[in-house]
Amino acid sequence: MSGEWLVRAGLALLRLLAKLPFGVLRGIGVLAGDLIWVLARPRRRITLTNLRLCFPGWTEVRRRAVARAHFRAYARSFFDRFVFWFEPEERLRALVELRGLEHFQPWLGKPVILLAPHFVGLDAGGMRYQADFPGASMYANQKSRVLTEAMTAGRNRFGTARLLLRNDGMRPALRLIRQGVPFYFLPDMDLGPRDAVFVPFFGVPAATVTSLARLAKATGAVVIPIVTRMTDTGYVASFHPAWEGYPGEDLEQATRRMNAFIEERVLEMPEQYLWSHKRFKTRPPGEPGFYD
Repeated sequence: MSGEWLVRAGLALLRLLAKLPFGVLRGIGVLAGDLIWVLARPRRRITLTNLRLCFPGWTEVRRRAVARAHFRAYARSFFDRFVFWFEPEERLRALVELRGLEHFQPWLGKPVILLAPHFVGLDAGGMRYQADFPGASMYANQKSRVLTEAMTAGRNRFGTARLLLRNDGMRPALRLIRQGVPFYFLPDMDLGPRDAVFVPFFGVPAATVTSLARLAKATGAVVIPIVTRMTDTGYVASFHPAWEGYPGEDLEQATRRMNAFIEERVLEMPEQYLWSHKRFKTRPPGEPGFYD
């Protein structure tokens, strides 16, 4: 009980902070990011390990600069999401620009999967999308019931989102995609060896779930990436052209295609990708771990 009261108090404080001018809130995010960089040694080590694996040609100075910038961007996005979840809709629309609608609108009402890689602007892009269009996405229960309720309420503030529990599997998503409900999908994390293949991510074999290809094949859905970039004044969420000929007959090649697309976007804004996640936690049989 005492733990949930602390969560409630923390959420109340964050909602108050969300009312601050955006520039002030961003400044708090930068300070918080610098503090986390100093205190969160395990996450700092994971981030630097990932960057060393993916960018062996970079100098250590550059990797540490990108890692520190990532912590700042992540902290800024954390505070920003309470603006998007709970502040007036007009503020969300002013802070998040939606681009590339010509790639998405012709597919409205048809089976669509929106590929949303794990950049720090993920929530911003998802919320801005939901202000105009219906959709579905997945979430995982948090350890705190209060936090889970606040998160789901914020993400469904417009009543246009169907939030699916990850533990329920992919069947609910299959049904909704076939009904023409766009599925905002985040399949670029290491979720273990189940339903995954080892395909390169910046040249490193990475356990990557095949869900995107399998869902597209089972539903006939078109895959349209939507990638959100953090800017100095807010965010830009951009639809990319629908993928032609996807997934094809080779599941592994289709999964590699997804990773290759994400690599291209990472190179455009390397500090904004979720490097603090153990992307290479699962290793091929017989290979040692990277994070021990």
